[in-house]
Amino acid sequence: MIKTPYLLFLGDAPDMLAAKVAIGIRDWRPENAVGQFRMEGCKADLGMTEMTLAEAKEAGAKTLVIGVANRGGVISDAWKSVLIEALNMGYDLASGLHNLLREEADLVAAAEANGCELHDVRVPSVQYPIATGKKRTGKRVLTVGTDCSVGKMYTAMAMDQEMRKRGMKSTFRATGQTGILVHGDGVPLDAVIADFMAGSVEYLTPDNDEDHWDHIEGQGSLFHASYSGVTMALVHGGQPDALILGHEPTREHMRGLPDYQQPALEDLRDVALRLAQVVNPNCKVVGISINTQHMGEDEAMAYLAEVEDRMGLPTTDPIRVGAGKLVDALANI
Repeated sequence: MIKTPYLLFLGDAPDMLAAKVAIGIRDWRPENAVGQFRMEGCKADLGMTEMTLAEAKEAGAKTLVIGVANRGGVISDAWKSVLIEALNMGYDLASGLHNLLREEADLVAAAEANGCELHDVRVPSVQYPIATGKKRTGKRVLTVGTDCSVGKMYTAMAMDQEMRKRGMKSTFRATGQTGILVHGDGVPLDAVIADFMAGSVEYLTPDNDEDHWDHIEGQGSLFHASYSGVTMALVHGGQPDALILGHEPTREHMRGLPDYQQPALEDLRDVALRLAQVVNPNCKVVGISINTQHMGEDEAMAYLAEVEDRMGLPTTDPIRVGAGKLVDALANI
């Protein structure tokens, strides 16, 4: 188990999206974090108490969590002095990067010298099976996005939270490092060997009560040239009964791909549904989740209304407005 509370390390993150791991912890498990640590040049700010390592230690912090998810998932050399200093002060380290803490000799040496633990969240802990495609009992919903980092995880968590408030049977199923750090367990899907990715999602979402909903954390995008593979594994391994479309309307291009534009919601609907129906012919697109965080209130509400009218599907921002419309749609399946 990763010891709490955390100090959230933002390093030299170039923007807020790069700090999505820390943002997820702040928003969904605020009781687990005492503050943030930023290096010079950091462009991300969680609005949390700015702390030195010593101040956070005094406040009870036990683990320094690398809250940055940079392109390629690497541990920057620029971070090393802070990470080693933290280990020397008795902090454990936790990371969801592809570049594992346990593969950095200097971090391993400092951890061993100080009796500290290194937690690599993005390491599969189970020998996952190859997917069988067999239908499972229970119900499953997956949010598929026009791009990466459009709010798929937040949508799943918000729907799960709303269902629980209503007394419905519901479980959030984490598939990435942020979800795992927030929820406590899950499958680090993009670190699973390709042949076993869909099988790991089947493993994550086993047979359940007929009225139980699994909210599968979405990843990547079927339209993203870099990360479509992980989305495909979720679609086929998850065998969703329902799809939610996710979109962030203020993007000028695909995340990390300036030469590519986000697809229209209509294209996402048609492509995702066709692929989902390969393994679940009864799958339906039931709603749309719009991330309006960069829009003013009036602009956001007008956009939600326009999309709902155009697409003929319940449309909401589950954080700004709430997930009620989406849960209503699921409850009618």
